[in-house]
Amino acid sequence: MNKTALGAMVALVVLAAGGGYWFGTRTGIVPPPGAAGPTTANKDAGGIAPGAVAVEAVKVTVMAMPQAITAVGSLRSDESITVRPEVAGRISAILFQEGQRVPKGATLIRLDPAINAAEVAQGRANLQLAQSKYDRAVDLAKSNFISGQAKDEAENNLRVAQAGVQLAEARLAKTEIKAPFSGIIGLRVVSLGDYVKEGADVVNLESIDPLKVDFRVPENYLKHIQVGQALQVQLDALPGKTFEGKVFAVNPLVDAGGRAIVIRAVVRNPDTSLRPGMFTRVRLITRDEKEALVIPEQAIVPQGDEQFVFRVADGRANRIKIDVGQRRGGKVEVLKGLTANDLVVTAGHLKIRDGTPVTILNSPASAAASPPAPNAAAASPPAPNAAAASPPAPNAAAPISSPDAAVTTAPSGISPANAENLVRRPPKS
Repeated sequence: MNKTALGAMVALVVLAAGGGYWFGTRTGIVPPPGAAGPTTANKDAGGIAPGAVAVEAVKVTVMAMPQAITAVGSLRSDESITVRPEVAGRISAILFQEGQRVPKGATLIRLDPAINAAEVAQGRANLQLAQSKYDRAVDLAKSNFISGQAKDEAENNLRVAQAGVQLAEARLAKTEIKAPFSGIIGLRVVSLGDYVKEGADVVNLESIDPLKVDFRVPENYLKHIQVGQALQVQLDALPGKTFEGKVFAVNPLVDAGGRAIVIRAVVRNPDTSLRPGMFTRVRLITRDEKEALVIPEQAIVPQGDEQFVFRVADGRANRIKIDVGQRRGGKVEVLKGLTANDLVVTAGHLKIRDGTPVTILNSPASAAASPPAPNAAAASPPAPNAAAASPPAPNAAAPISSPDAAVTTAPSGISPANAENLVRRPPKS
């Protein structure tokens, strides 16, 4: 066989191998280099029907979502006074310890009673004299020895003496300052031996169980507020603790300056951990809703003042108008338009319209489940072709009918480079 015939044979073999490989990749018989073959995992990935839009959806859930109004307020003592004397005098005894709990009626301060006691003694002496004169006048009047006017003057002097004794005894009683209610004594500002005038500050007395909470809400919440409503109180000074309370009074006068309503509530404080004057955060529960329909905020498509969602039914996304209530923690209360266990679209709104066929990517049963784990065949790339993994044995020409013959070797004695030259530039005869 001459060289010309040998070159023509090599050229035909190379062309046949290349053409077969190109035809195999086009028809899917042979996958292109680096591409995975058609596996069951790739065919089932997503399960998207022809013409359907892939979206994510969740179910409408039912949960307790009470309606509440939040505000800030201050704690007040249930009863609070500043102890002040009603009569002037020198302090002769202090009968309490600062910070002590005292019962109602306990004596707190005693003033020097000497002058007041003397006034009582004087008044009683005058009363005794007036009583004797009156008794004598009565006897004389029976015998007509004195006029009726004289008897009346004696009776009047007796009553004046009696009033004088009562006045002196009242002043003497004022020298002892008593607690008007049970509470905790504050810090005194006087000392033993001080001379105090009428109305001078001595010490404060606080009743702190229960406590009052004063807070303000805008006037447009007036129709939602009623006496007896429950509320929750939280304090920055006591993080993590919540105290329960109830509204017991609403000020009938609306503050004209801030157009706000002043509300007063009562909170139990048995352990005295709360103190008057502390800053509070109040959550007033206006409606104790036990079963509220709730959807994620990302499911809502606002349009003007209206709210819409896409509800999935029979494989299609239907645009539904809804009425929403309160929002809390990424959840929205649905008042009207949906029912429990309805499927609403949460992702993919821009690709759908009313009535668009859709396919749900996430599991409707779990409503928020993570996407399924990738298939084992998709997770790892397929093993390379046997023909690409190991070079063909030398001197073995690949048959033309083999679809995997991506590389063809030249016959013995001709290198691949020379064979390529023969294909590009056939030798002249």
